[in-house]
Amino acid sequence: MVLAGGTGGALLAEGFARALRPPDELTVVANTADDVEMYGVVVSPDFDAVVYRLAGLFDEERRFGIAGDTFGAMAMFERMGAETWFRLGDRDLAFCLERTRLLGSGLTPSEAARELDRQLDLAALVLPMSDEPLRTWVRTERGELGIQEWFVRDGQRPPALEIQLRGVESARPAPGLAEILAAADLVVIGPSNPVISVEPILALLRPLLDRRRTLAVSPIVGGQALKGPTIEMLRSLGRAPTATAVAAGYRDVAGTFVLDVRDAGEADQIEKLGYSVTVTDTVMSSSAQRLSLARAIIKFAG
Repeated sequence: MVLAGGTGGALLAEGFARALRPPDELTVVANTADDVEMYGVVVSPDFDAVVYRLAGLFDEERRFGIAGDTFGAMAMFERMGAETWFRLGDRDLAFCLERTRLLGSGLTPSEAARELDRQLDLAALVLPMSDEPLRTWVRTERGELGIQEWFVRDGQRPPALEIQLRGVESARPAPGLAEILAAADLVVIGPSNPVISVEPILALLRPLLDRRRTLAVSPIVGGQALKGPTIEMLRSLGRAPTATAVAAGYRDVAGTFVLDVRDAGEADQIEKLGYSVTVTDTVMSSSAQRLSLARAIIKFAG
């Protein structure tokens, strides 16, 4: 099982989908706290990024959405004066329309997710973390903003002062996740943004995780994040932007930590936190690198 946000976790999920035989042994749990309703449809950015990658549809050039997509709907919205800061390609919009239709027919989010997985012929199972609505909000010096307004519309400005996860008190893990977790040989916390991608999932699944069977992959490479505002966000929240600090946040749920070779100097510090540490190349710029990292993790986990 992989716990995934929309970038690093999705990349690693792609590697595992190719490394595992049969590939239907893979379950991916996607963060849904950054879901948003736009243009009358329900958009689940992290879930969709995972599904598009596993279906071979992901747009590598734009780093979001579906490859080769057109934006005729956005052009029409712009002509009519609608806000278009959250851009969905036409095929991306169709996928979200189908999700919205399924939910409107009475399916729960996890039931709709299983149907979307089936419609795209995925071998792996991609599920939302919960059927209940959870939402990430960002407190800034200008007030509180929804995560998509802050992240996409405002370009992560001004800096985040606090991250709030609303709805967690009444939310439960999606049906079936407890059983899947109990049966999993290995649970991998993907190298996604720990604050807005991983911690919302852990807020629900933490009591169900066995640290002896849980491994975390560092999202930090050479003191930097390869994509997104992870480093800047950690700093603005008063948290050290290091692999060691990330490991400290996972030590109650994970017993193994995968560290990039460029940060090998932190291995001793992380071992002192109670981890077994492995050092390898965690950069996943190519399909071959994603497969290689997944295989290395499988080998290390035994």
